[in-house]
Amino acid sequence: MIKRMLKDVKPYNAPLHFDMKAMKLHGTEETGATKFWMGMSHFLPGGGAEWAYDESPTEKIYFVLEGEIIVKSKDEEFVLKKGDSIFIGPNEGRSMINRTNEVATCLVTISYE
Repeated sequence: MIKRMLKDVKPYNAPLHFDMKAMKLHGTEETGATKFWMGMSHFLPGGGAEWAYDESPTEKIYFVLEGEIIVKSKDEEFVLKKGDSIFIGPNEGRSMINRTNEVATCLVTISYE
């Protein structure tokens, strides 16, 4: 088992994101996790992630800890509030935006495969 303390986690810049701070909590380098990694993202008001047609083969789960975030697919828009989560399957594009005046905090889990 490996315990991580938030005070020891360093922020990083996530590609295609803006007005957001991300922290990688668990992953191969951090704790030896090999199937997935987990991070926490703080989206400032107006912050988000640009449209990504990256269609990566990874699975992603966003769980809202605080605030509200909007996730858009090609055809739909989902409003996620505290306690809500969304699964984004392999090869699905998405964008995200915080349209509120409060910080939105999400727990993010992404598979390596």
